[in-house]
Amino acid sequence: MSLGDDLAPHLPFLRRYARALTGSQSHGDNFVRTTLETIVDNPEEFPKDVDPRLGLYRTFHAIWSTANIEEDVDPAGNNEAESIAQARLSKITPLSRQALLLTSLEGFSNEDTAYLIDVPSDDVETLVNEAMGEIERQTRADVLIIEDEPIIAMDIETIVRDLGHNVTGVAVTRDEAVAQAHSQTPSLVLADIQLADDSSGIDAVKDILQDFKVPVIFITAFPERLLTGSRPEPTFLITKPFQRATVKAAISQALFFDAATVPA
Repeated sequence: MSLGDDLAPHLPFLRRYARALTGSQSHGDNFVRTTLETIVDNPEEFPKDVDPRLGLYRTFHAIWSTANIEEDVDPAGNNEAESIAQARLSKITPLSRQALLLTSLEGFSNEDTAYLIDVPSDDVETLVNEAMGEIERQTRADVLIIEDEPIIAMDIETIVRDLGHNVTGVAVTRDEAVAQAHSQTPSLVLADIQLADDSSGIDAVKDILQDFKVPVIFITAFPERLLTGSRPEPTFLITKPFQRATVKAAISQALFFDAATVPA
């Protein structure tokens, strides 16, 4: 099997990570594209002594760590998320955010994360705790949950409240979600795809985004319906069954790029 075949299954997830890290699909994809070009141009330098996924993320991080983040701008001209990130980065180090995303969103162990960001493994947990603590202090949100499974909805609601956020409502259908969003404007939406009346959480989010600019996290058992590569993909996508730490990390990162809570 070729190196390309080994890396292909991991590319959608590297793109997800890059989007979460940069707050921009186009900006994140630029880093992924540069990573792949680097591997193609210098295949002999690709790490041979680790799992291909680790080698892919290691190459990505080698490029990310040498980039001038303040000058890298979304080529589409929309660098609002970048400016928001810079405001937050004045309060939290990028290394801590990387550790948080790699462990909680991407599921790497502390040892693998240490390898990827080139720090001692004993430092990873400290970096993650620093990131979570600082982001939670910076952000407070009104959260709309769109989920038709009562037990899952209750679990998500508990996670949201434990982080110090307010839950504006729990909707189980598209129409109910839109109505609740208009009744009390959310600053974050957590949405399933398949809802109680066979309506779509994707459609509910589209309706909401027509009237409100709000970050969205999809939590679904059907991630392949969103990771198609044929249309703009969600920055934050969590697969069921989920880990609580994953949801917490995604919420923190989504709010990290939210203009409503940028620190003064």
